[in-house]
Amino acid sequence: MPDYQRITVSRIAGALGAEIGGVDIGTPLDDETIAEIRRALLDHLVIFFRGQKLDDASHKAFTRRFGDIFIHPNFNTGVGDPEIVRVVRAPGDERIVGEEWHSDTTMMAEPPMGAILYAIDVPPYGGDTQFANQYMTYDSLSDGMKSMLEGLRVVHSDIRVAGPQVGFNARRSIKVREDSNWRPTESLHPVVRTHPETGAKCLFVNHSYSCRFENMTERESKPLLDFLMDHGHRPEFTCRFRWEAGSVAFWDNRCTKHLAIHDAGPFHRRMQRTQIVGDAVV
Repeated sequence: MPDYQRITVSRIAGALGAEIGGVDIGTPLDDETIAEIRRALLDHLVIFFRGQKLDDASHKAFTRRFGDIFIHPNFNTGVGDPEIVRVVRAPGDERIVGEEWHSDTTMMAEPPMGAILYAIDVPPYGGDTQFANQYMTYDSLSDGMKSMLEGLRVVHSDIRVAGPQVGFNARRSIKVREDSNWRPTESLHPVVRTHPETGAKCLFVNHSYSCRFENMTERESKPLLDFLMDHGHRPEFTCRFRWEAGSVAFWDNRCTKHLAIHDAGPFHRRMQRTQIVGDAVV
């Protein structure tokens, strides 16, 4: 692993994930420190910071050191700052955002490259987040399966996560667009993508957005698609992060999936997230 001069890096699991120390991301950072943080992200896929103090301005300023801020079309309801998504869970919520294994916003032709999630209020227990390494998911497949997947593409759609047909707004605190003008967004992405910075291959399918293979029905697609999606979060490919107030998670959306665990019981959980503009999936 590389030698870091400006930050400390401590792995939290065998598959992915590292805690970063020695840095206050709420303050202006020099280019060398940002470069080491980016290198740690590429090395560990998801990185965590403890004890941070961010307001909206510093959260967005840190995000912009890695790219332009992505504005989520379904959370952009016309209320509040469109560059920051307020991720809120309240006692009595039947659903929470992100409770299925997923990569973020993959219905877009150019999904976000990453996301930065900041914890403001957290429960005394529960509400952890799991992450899964999609390089390992691909590498563990047989040669025959890899050959079969070569060239296959999958339709990704937000039909399951937004719009009036899902009815999530009546069942959870965080709101998405459910207005009559909403229309689903769909894009075709390869089942196996090549990471634009590392050059390594990884699986790119997920439960929230991946609907069917190109030129196939959902029923025809289901057996193989279900296998690939479930294979993508085998325990040995994952890490689990326990939140504290002031914790930050920064994940590479191109090669990870994640899951918010819905077990916070009678407690509130309040966070905020930015996303970073990505590029075409190849």
